[in-house]
Amino acid sequence: MSAEPTKSQAAGQAPGPLAVAIVGAGPSGFYAAAALLKALPGVEIDIIEALPTPFGLIRGGVAPDHQSTKRVARAFARTARDPRVHFHGNVELDRDLSLAELRAAYDAVVLAVGMARDRDLEIAGAGLAGVFGAAAFVGWYNGHPDFRDLDPGLDTAAACVIGNGNVAIDVARVLVKTAEEMADSDLADHAARAIQAAPLRDVYLIGRRGPVQAKFTNKELTEMGALADCAAVVDPALLPAEVSGPMPERDRRLAEKNLATLKGFAEAAPSSAKAKRVHFLFNARPVAVLGPDALLGPDAALGEGRCAALRLEKTRLEDGRAVGTGAFFEIPCGLVVSAIGYRMAPIEGLALDSATGGIANRDGRVDPGLYVAGWAGRAPSGVIGTNKADGDRVAGLIQADFPQGSGPGGGASKPGRDALVGLLAERGVRRVDFADWERIDAAEVAAAPPGAPRRKLTRIADLLAVLDGDDDGAPVTGV
Repeated sequence: MSAEPTKSQAAGQAPGPLAVAIVGAGPSGFYAAAALLKALPGVEIDIIEALPTPFGLIRGGVAPDHQSTKRVARAFARTARDPRVHFHGNVELDRDLSLAELRAAYDAVVLAVGMARDRDLEIAGAGLAGVFGAAAFVGWYNGHPDFRDLDPGLDTAAACVIGNGNVAIDVARVLVKTAEEMADSDLADHAARAIQAAPLRDVYLIGRRGPVQAKFTNKELTEMGALADCAAVVDPALLPAEVSGPMPERDRRLAEKNLATLKGFAEAAPSSAKAKRVHFLFNARPVAVLGPDALLGPDAALGEGRCAALRLEKTRLEDGRAVGTGAFFEIPCGLVVSAIGYRMAPIEGLALDSATGGIANRDGRVDPGLYVAGWAGRAPSGVIGTNKADGDRVAGLIQADFPQGSGPGGGASKPGRDALVGLLAERGVRRVDFADWERIDAAEVAAAPPGAPRRKLTRIADLLAVLDGDDDGAPVTGV
């Protein structure tokens, strides 16, 4: 590990810079750090991350074929290289240290931990093999170490993706793109092999409400009509003539664009030359996942305990809500991915808000000296850039709470980095700093196949092995 300077707190010395810890190295954490650097020139920031790799959803959540979205990591890297900022990777809250210990060591603590768990699919049969949440499934194909060994089993002709947002459409698109279309992506090797070997021919995108209520951004929706070997299929009977009903003007514009795109899909006869289909289904509510004993069909031989079909109920809208009609139908499938939302892992000593699923807070403030930013504070919504406003807000709160903390000698009273480094050293925790990450990054880039941005290392052991003398940058135990 590269050597890092620490802040002196010698007896009798004037208070040092304001010490701020940010837990989470994803977009909300880096936006908060950048805002703090601007608002409080005398600040000293430590970014603490459970993985050896920074950037959170940029690396582990953004679709691997959306490389332009990942470019924001360049700005985050500039923030990490600021001499007032230090990255401490491979350090996990509630495993290596507690929130109470952090609060004792830092003047201010910002929780930017996101929501890493899937919201439960609460229907019968959701526990069958072949049923996954999108956080886990996306983590698997993005090479997140926590989901590296998910092994979803793609030996099926059809898959159902539940949800009408960008995460759902990302999952569908990654499943049906050709190897050539994914060649310039950073799709993890193990996932690429499994997807390309799969006999998948039909993917169903399922929404409880209608096309007007779908939350796809139009760019992502339009992409589905330009795939090399997959046609977008929409039943015109499911589409209204126009967007109607009260809604914010911004939502109306999006709905009108999406409706026009869907009508274009419906009007175009699917090319028989294309081997795959993505079917857009609306006004359909999942009610049960069926095992093979409940259905005789092409996937009935997948084995006991494996999903074989998804049962749905047709719905109608009443006051914006999806209400069941009592008419049911089934889609044979061996894979179900639920993209219906996220929840966060509990943190010892913190209350969660039942409405958002995140940390209970008041406009970003949890307790004196404790703050929250990003999904953990406002529920999982928006795009990457939505987190910038959260970062600005939390910086404003800290600036207001520490009015004398904007320069050397102003009001800071806690040891900060010295305490963190000492505590982790006592416990034998292996920290990864930003220079270490840059070595890992260089190894991944050097190992990339032609046209791809990198070959991801997907196990913690392999990531750390780069720092232990794997000078050629090649994967140690495979990717």
